[in-house]
Amino acid sequence: MRVLITVGPTREPIDAVRYLSNRSSGRMGAALVTAAQKHGHSVTAIAGPIVVPFPQNIQRIDVETAAEMQRAVLAQFPDHDLLIMAAAVADYRPRQILDGKIPSGDSLTLQLEPTQDIIALAGQSKRSDQRTVAFSLESAGGIERARQKMLRKNVDLMVFNPTSTMHSPTVQAVLLYPDGRSEELGCREKAAFADILLQRAVALF
Repeated sequence: MRVLITVGPTREPIDAVRYLSNRSSGRMGAALVTAAQKHGHSVTAIAGPIVVPFPQNIQRIDVETAAEMQRAVLAQFPDHDLLIMAAAVADYRPRQILDGKIPSGDSLTLQLEPTQDIIALAGQSKRSDQRTVAFSLESAGGIERARQKMLRKNVDLMVFNPTSTMHSPTVQAVLLYPDGRSEELGCREKAAFADILLQRAVALF
């Protein structure tokens, strides 16, 4: 299959030197790219700023902001069978990017605005022969919220992902399906989880 995978965080600039971001390491996305490559799929990775080791010999598109990732995903998705949205895209960005460097020392108030929901946009344009997989990073007990997000965004498989695993080498995920099924996978190394998730994604076809 032709698989499109997003990886890592985004950075939303505040001024010439500062930005808003999150704690995503990119390990999960890199593990998924490795698994997809190992299983013989044609892989395109859209990567935010990451420092983790990354597979070679794939098409890689480097981006920084949520807007750049959105443009790259919507441009690439029509040529792919499967989109796995593993990136931790910023939910908010500064309404205004200030010129130069803001002097330090004084208090600072930032006005933020929401970024667009990339997986929802992909769900709107998805063809009948395409599938989407998304991650829902939630606090403990947020599985119902993840299920609602899956249905609202037209996602074919949602990974409920507790916040405690964001910067960890392991993941304790629950797979959610639109027909109401769920599959608890327990605590696994991210590489082992990536193999299972690729198998479940292929089964969606």
